[in-house]
Amino acid sequence: MRDSRETFVNHAFVTGYPIKHSRSPLIHGYWLKQLGIDGSYRAHEVKPADFSAFIAELKQGTSGFCGGNVTIPHKEVAHRLADRPDDLCLELGAANTLWLEAGEVHATNTDGQGFVANLDERAAGWDQCSTAVVLGAGGASRAVIQAVRDRGISTIHVVNRTVARAQELSDRFGSAVHAHPMEALNEVMTGAGLFINTTSLGMDGQDAPQIDFTVMARGAVVTDIVYVPLKTPLLRQAEEQGYAIVDGLGMLLHQAAPGFELWFGRRPVVDANLRQLVIDDMGTHA
Repeated sequence: MRDSRETFVNHAFVTGYPIKHSRSPLIHGYWLKQLGIDGSYRAHEVKPADFSAFIAELKQGTSGFCGGNVTIPHKEVAHRLADRPDDLCLELGAANTLWLEAGEVHATNTDGQGFVANLDERAAGWDQCSTAVVLGAGGASRAVIQAVRDRGISTIHVVNRTVARAQELSDRFGSAVHAHPMEALNEVMTGAGLFINTTSLGMDGQDAPQIDFTVMARGAVVTDIVYVPLKTPLLRQAEEQGYAIVDGLGMLLHQAAPGFELWFGRRPVVDANLRQLVIDDMGTHA
């Protein structure tokens, strides 16, 4: 990382396919302006067949970028192509943040950091419980499970339609993680202190099943990594049943901060104005 006292102009990217929907340029653009930094962050669409060449140009220094974010469908390939993936990357098998240093591409994954930072901000003390329930065993669940485990939650129940997918996560993340079919949801939720939806249930107005959250511990927290709509059907249910809820927007905002610091040399702050800026943008493009 550069010394923040130096005068430099860095250019960073977010890449995926497609990428036009990304709100990352809005987030990083806000911080660049707020901190008065002369740099840029833009969406750069790369097809899967061209991604290896894109990383090669980054490594050679010919792309014009100092690093950037990687999203679907490039996360798994990015971690394999990086010269120096960190331990988070290696365990997850995916990277979302790259940076160039001494001619080598370094890689990490900040999704888990973003997830727990959001909970820390909006539901302080969430990590005092011993049991969490994760609904879904897709790619999005990996960083969440890793982060919750690393914060000391001793029992993590992963519930998924296909038990084999959940079992893969148990095998990956160790003895704290237990795999279950959907039929076991009510049983494993009983007494749990944290419920996390990592599926697309309720996204963009889709239907979501009715869930009885009242079997959870008093003071339990229910969160969703989906942020469109901001208050998903599952969060509405939990709130109506008297539970604290945390929407998924903060995860998006907080996961962006570590990368910004790597590329531009200043640690940005996730504030209410940034949150509202993204919410307004969501309303404009609803």
